[in-house]
Amino acid sequence: MKLRIANCELRMQPKRAAGRSAAHSSFEIRHSKFPAAFTLIELVLVLALLVVITSLAAPAMAKFIRGRALDSESRRLFALTHAAQSRAVSEGMPMVLWVDEKKSMYGLSAEMTSKTAAKSDQTDDPSGETLTLDATLQIAVQNPGLGAPITFNSLPAIRFLPDGTVDQDSPQTLQLTDAAGFSRWLLESRDRMGYEISDTKP
Repeated sequence: MKLRIANCELRMQPKRAAGRSAAHSSFEIRHSKFPAAFTLIELVLVLALLVVITSLAAPAMAKFIRGRALDSESRRLFALTHAAQSRAVSEGMPMVLWVDEKKSMYGLSAEMTSKTAAKSDQTDDPSGETLTLDATLQIAVQNPGLGAPITFNSLPAIRFLPDGTVDQDSPQTLQLTDAAGFSRWLLESRDRMGYEISDTKP
């Protein structure tokens, strides 16, 4: 009796054991001459299809990754403005959000006056923060305030006052730009109570 299963031939042959009346069966499996496998042409076609799919998907993925970095950094900068505002109100002293355009860094620090520094015996803010931009991004300060620009350690800065408002001499706009030229703007609100994120140029 023969059975054919997936390119294999299964042949069953009856066989009697010596001194026994019961019939036992032995099985013999013969592989066909053409086992299942990919041919060279099939492999080439699969590789060509993968190359086409990758070339179509790569630009969209790159744009998606760039967009995520820009959005993530703008939200982090926006969150730092809220942190500065909260600290200014809770601690009753001005807070500054400074920006270092050349080093692609920004941070938060208390604005230490001579009296404050003398009381605390220190000139640096122990609760200050320093953040570094993603390597694909740049930050720029635009639209200075009404009076003399506010600086912190010779760097442009936004000052948050103890009443929760933004000093009128603070920059009105911060711009984040990625390598492809896309931007997000941090804009001062009209009531000077904070900043908001915008994806359109003011």
